Amino acid sequence: QVQLVESGGGLVQAGGSLRLSCVASGRSFSAYTMGWFRQAPGKEREFVAHITTGSRSTRYADSVKGRFTISRDNAGNTVYLQMNSLNPEDTAVYYCAAPDRPWVVFPALSEYDHWGQGTQVTVSS
Repeated sequence: QVQLVESGGGLVQAGGSLRLSCVASGRSFSAYTMGWFRQAPGKEREFVAHITTGSRSTRYADSVKGRFTISRDNAGNTVYLQMNSLNPEDTAVYYCAAPDRPWVVFPALSEYDHWGQGTQVTVSS
């Protein structure tokens, strides 16, 4: 059974940084694209970033491009999200996710089958 456990969230002032981590277990990690999503109160869950299996390619939401960086450590079964220049609009619960099918380059939201419990990020102005 796939398990994803996020950590690293917290309260930070605008302009600050946080680094989120997500440790995966239950299956081979390296064969799957990994993604980060977020959900703010009263809003739908939205895509933030994802990274392909060998870190060859990454993709970002326009709202975080240039500020956030996704990376992965296949040996450690971990995916990271480095978040810089945070602003109050980044406040949300951040989720790590993985698809059920391996070798899918950039899955659609509906293709992400496994989700972590989320970690809260709060940015104060």
